[in-house]
Amino acid sequence: MRGMRRTIALGSFLLGVLAAGATAETPPPQNLKQDVQLVVGADTLFGTLELPGSLKPVPLVIMLAGSGPTDRDGNSAMLPGKNNCLKMLADSLLDRDIATLRYDKRGIAASARAVKGESDLRLTTYSDDAVQWSKKYRHDPRFKTLTLLGHSEGALIATLAAKTEKPDALILVAGAGRPARDIIHEQLKKSISGELMRKSDAIMDTLAMGKNAVDIPPMLMALYRPSVQPYMRSWITMDPAAELKELKMPTMVVWGTSDIQVSRADADLLAGSRKGIKKLIVPDMNHVLKPTLEDPVAQASSYSDSTIGIRRGVSDALASFVRGVKR
Repeated sequence: MRGMRRTIALGSFLLGVLAAGATAETPPPQNLKQDVQLVVGADTLFGTLELPGSLKPVPLVIMLAGSGPTDRDGNSAMLPGKNNCLKMLADSLLDRDIATLRYDKRGIAASARAVKGESDLRLTTYSDDAVQWSKKYRHDPRFKTLTLLGHSEGALIATLAAKTEKPDALILVAGAGRPARDIIHEQLKKSISGELMRKSDAIMDTLAMGKNAVDIPPMLMALYRPSVQPYMRSWITMDPAAELKELKMPTMVVWGTSDIQVSRADADLLAGSRKGIKKLIVPDMNHVLKPTLEDPVAQASSYSDSTIGIRRGVSDALASFVRGVKR
């Protein structure tokens, strides 16, 4: 009888342990930030994937950086300090349960070895890489949708990539709506003489015809140096609004009223290229997504100061758009 009591007691104890284990709370999954790589032929590109702690598939946003030596975080090697605008945007979307991938472009930062020389680059080099990153994660079960987000020149690169890979949605932030030659002419006209302006226009005419430009004035050499001319030829006549018009996926165009690099007219051209494009105009936001006045002097520090956060409300608007996307 005593043995039976001990057996019953032991059984009750084991059942209690099992029940306690079954009802114990499972700790929630944690946010994850990891370094990732993409092998393209003989080259390797490097990026950062941020994943929210979720047991269910989440939206993925792939971020494409702007022109020149701009890295995955939105920082340019041509400027002192760091603004970290893309890093801040990725972190804020992570807080809203949206995964992001941002990467160093070919020839930049960790991906510097993926290009032999500047003369090998074309605009389509970058859009082709964006296509390959998209393919890598397009059918990853962790993600329920894929959105391409292009910032500045990255907006055009995202548009070109979207023509091939067909993401679920497209976000164009501070992107040009006109051909680059029109914008270059507009910007140079404010700072150089009429004679130099005529020379610049002649150089762009030559490049637009697919030819090499020679006899470049020293003051224009940084812009039209021989090694960058192949890239310029692939880029200056490209019409962003016309390219966007050909796409059908949900699209949002974002522009800040303090942007001194891209105008309201550019945002209007992109948003008006076809029906159904959402346009977000953000008051007092500049080109690197920081809250500031339109005055260039007032803006200078925001391009190099990572203690200045991105404009409040932008992440909420982008997250709302991304969550509404369907595959």
